[in-house]
Amino acid sequence: MRHATWMFLAAVIVLGWGLGGCGSPVAEHLAAVQTIPGGGEGGWDYITIDSSAGRAYVARSTRVMVISLGGQGLVGEVADVAGAHGVALAPTQNLGFATSGKDGTVNVFDLKTLAALRKIPAGQKPDAILFDPASRKVFAFNHGSGDVTIIDPANLDAAPVTLAVGGTLEFGVTDNAGRVYVNVEDKSEVAVIDSKQGKVIARWSVKPGAQPTGLAIDVTHRRLFVGCSNRKMIILDADCGKLLGDVPVGSGVDGVAFDASLGVALSANGRDGTATAVAEFAPGQFAAVQTITTAKGARTVSADLGKHRFYFPCTQPAKSGKGEFGLLVVGPPAKK
Repeated sequence: MRHATWMFLAAVIVLGWGLGGCGSPVAEHLAAVQTIPGGGEGGWDYITIDSSAGRAYVARSTRVMVISLGGQGLVGEVADVAGAHGVALAPTQNLGFATSGKDGTVNVFDLKTLAALRKIPAGQKPDAILFDPASRKVFAFNHGSGDVTIIDPANLDAAPVTLAVGGTLEFGVTDNAGRVYVNVEDKSEVAVIDSKQGKVIARWSVKPGAQPTGLAIDVTHRRLFVGCSNRKMIILDADCGKLLGDVPVGSGVDGVAFDASLGVALSANGRDGTATAVAEFAPGQFAAVQTITTAKGARTVSADLGKHRFYFPCTQPAKSGKGEFGLLVVGPPAKK
């Protein structure tokens, strides 16, 4: 009863006050509002949203599925990605980059045709991957070898740079201004990379969190939202690493996403089949304001920035009785 009362009071505070003068929007009630069909066999990992093209790129075991956000379903697939984990987009070069965990490569493909162009050697078990606008480089985080493969999309013939970090690397984010952050799962820390100089400049503990996996960033207010395996979301100052918040979330977190227009970070609690919404209700004060029902196994998530939508890859029940893969969309319900 005490927990339920606290959740209610926290929601009232956030809905009534917004983010306590931080300049962010007021948090809204969220719910599952749509399911986008995808189909196909196999597991999945990270999802990358291309808002301008209205597409979602989903890593699916042996390939990358490209799904229309407009509800038209499957657009196409990037084939031959053994142990697919994540996708980064470099739109200026019209290139996509997919991590291939089983053969230790990054697969480069054409964003328009989805045709495979080449494989670039990476470290062991490349996992998450991102494009950093400040350095104009692609950063592939190698889960197995504890290093980062840095690729120049404008010069694919150049040998990639390997940056040693150490530990088991998980998800990474960029602040778009020269810093890249990556979770180091086995060390319970976040490593900070100067993306232009290509070097590690800080290491920040996430304790009392443990084994961080999901990571999101509020670039405006300089917050990192770290999803941890011990059912905590840790909030750090993105400039100095100061612990700002320690919020309970659900079980099985592997992804966190932040939407600035809503002022909310969502953790994807795949084991529970829920998502926890976390907001800053006063400067430096955070609370879980809502628990949203998603689906069992919905452990990764990505936000369509500025469009009030979060996308969860998952299997949804079908009329045939067999679950069908698709994207569960969470956002504010349509006003009647």
